Amino acid sequence: MINHSLAHDIEQIIITHGFDILHSPGMDYEKNQRQHSDISCFEHSLNVAYVSVWLTAKLRLKTDTRSIVRGALLHDYFLYDWHDSDDRHNWHGFVHAEIALQNAVRDFPLSDIEKDIIQRHMFPLNITPPKYTESFIVCFADKICAGMEVVSALFLISMPGIRIGRAMQ
Repeated sequence: MINHSLAHDIEQIIITHGFDILHSPGMDYEKNQRQHSDISCFEHSLNVAYVSVWLTAKLRLKTDTRSIVRGALLHDYFLYDWHDSDDRHNWHGFVHAEIALQNAVRDFPLSDIEKDIIQRHMFPLNITPPKYTESFIVCFADKICAGMEVVSALFLISMPGIRIGRAMQ
C-alpha cells in the first residue's frame, strides 16, 4: 500500500526540481513518443524520477535530490522515435544515452551528477558503470520501471505506479 503523503511529497519534489524540464518543448515532444508498450517517453521519465526519489527515501540515502530528479527526467531525452524502422535506430540501446546527454546539455544547464545519470543509465549494456550514488539509483529505477511497463502490457494488467506520468501531465 502506498503512503499517500509520501506520494504527494515525491510529486512535489519532482515538480519543484524539474519544473523547467517538464514544461520544455522537448518534453512536449516526448509526450507523443512511445517508449515501452503504451507508455510515452514522457511518462516513462516521470516514472523513473518518481521511483528514484522513492528508493532514495525508503533507503534513507543522503543524495542530491535535485540531480536525481533532473537526471531521471532527462535520461531518455534522445528526442526521436526509436521504434521507426530507420537503420540508425538499430543500435538504440547502445547509443541513446549519449544522444540524450547531447540534447540535454544543449537545452539545460546540468551538474556533473546529472550528466553522469544520463550518460550511464544503460549500464551494464553500456559498460562504463555509474560514477555517483545518484546515477546508480536512477539506473536501477529505470530497469524497474521499464520492466513494470513491459510486463503490465504483456499481461494486460494495470500495475499501480506505472501511470504516474499520466497523473502528473
